[in-house]
Amino acid sequence: MKTTGEARADDRYGIEVRGVSHDYGPVRALRDVSLSIARGTIFGLLGPNGSGKSTLIRILCGLLRPTSGHAFVDGIDVTREADAVRKRIGYVPQRFSLYEDLTVLENLNFFARVYGLSGPRLLERRDWVIELTGIGPYRDRLAGALSGGWKQRLSLGAALMHEPRIVFLDEPTAGIDPVARRALWNLLFDLSAGGVTLLVSTHYMDEAERCSRVGYLYLSRLLVEGEPEDLVRLPEITPAGTRRVEAAIDGNPAPVMRSARALAYVREVTIFGNSLHLLVPSTIDDEAIQRDLSAQVPVDVSIRSIAPSLEDVFVRLTALQEDGPPAAKETAR
Repeated sequence: MKTTGEARADDRYGIEVRGVSHDYGPVRALRDVSLSIARGTIFGLLGPNGSGKSTLIRILCGLLRPTSGHAFVDGIDVTREADAVRKRIGYVPQRFSLYEDLTVLENLNFFARVYGLSGPRLLERRDWVIELTGIGPYRDRLAGALSGGWKQRLSLGAALMHEPRIVFLDEPTAGIDPVARRALWNLLFDLSAGGVTLLVSTHYMDEAERCSRVGYLYLSRLLVEGEPEDLVRLPEITPAGTRRVEAAIDGNPAPVMRSARALAYVREVTIFGNSLHLLVPSTIDDEAIQRDLSAQVPVDVSIRSIAPSLEDVFVRLTALQEDGPPAAKETAR
């Protein structure tokens, strides 16, 4: 355990947030947020725009002081020792922020020197980053001439030059192609296996499902946090007396979705490709759902029971917040 003033950081965790709130004047951007992220974990932070994700990341990077509460990064109090925190973290923004008029090597050298690296140590770290990211064939190319996926690899490489123990990535795969997304995530898994703690904000559900743990921020509150397989089993996601079904549709699902919304017993409907996910009472059988959905739209519909997806979790939690007063945070352990 490390002692920082009156608060203590637990060395098991790369990131700790304890009752953190933050106000921008009269606006509360974060409200009593608490979470603990074990070392070597990939933690996915989700939430709509304006939910407080960027504010939380800025606090953890030592760029904002919380209005109340405590936060620790690598055992260091972000309020009392912000400069020390910034030396131990890496940050990859959503938008490419390196120097486009410098080559890949020149960018890596520049950021290495910013963190005090020189001589053999700089060369050692640069070679390691080039091997990790696979960017070697483009080492002499101007950064501005790289594709979106390679720009993100270069951004990650620059963030890793000083060997940080904690890395923050703000929607790192936004706007890049699926192949580049997969390649970048493979790099993140390699870093996690090496003991690096990663906090990744994302809007992609498939990326959230790859994380060890995820948290969902909504209107400044952390509504839920835990392992994906535990979150889908929370009782409020599929309430007692209900079940989730998939309606696989041979054709355009949009008209069928309108029919589903018109059914009094359908509590929730979400479109997934050519299928719909429905939340319905357990007393409604598959044949009745199939008959009702096909009554107004002449398409073939196949019904089967399913477990909720992570997207179902966040859709349901958002709906619960919009339908009533803010609920206390549930944490799946």
